[in-house]
Amino acid sequence: MHALIIEDSVLISMMVEDHLGELGYTSFAVADNQADAIAMAQSQRPDLITADDGLVEGSGIAAVREICADQIIPTVFILGDPQKAQEQNAPPHAFVIAKPFLFDTFQDAVAKAIAQASAASG
Repeated sequence: MHALIIEDSVLISMMVEDHLGELGYTSFAVADNQADAIAMAQSQRPDLITADDGLVEGSGIAAVREICADQIIPTVFILGDPQKAQEQNAPPHAFVIAKPFLFDTFQDAVAKAIAQASAASG
């Protein structure tokens, strides 16, 4: 399973990658800006996306909106301020957790994101 991690903090992206590895994900793409995130998703469709909102350049929420414009991909937003997901019109199929987070919270969020995306796909 392939995951796209959209995060500008190296430490957080490494932690997310470790957590996803524990959940069975085997390949990863990491982007710290909106343009790279979109290009990586076009190059290899992810099975799951995790994203922060504020990036080195652009927004993870905007990147996910564009990536998911014509396809629903399970998404977990990992935000310092979870309210930003609503303020920035995050896709409704996404699940939001707040930083900092524990592994159990992350694992639950991934499961819920997959379930929400599946329900939204019909």
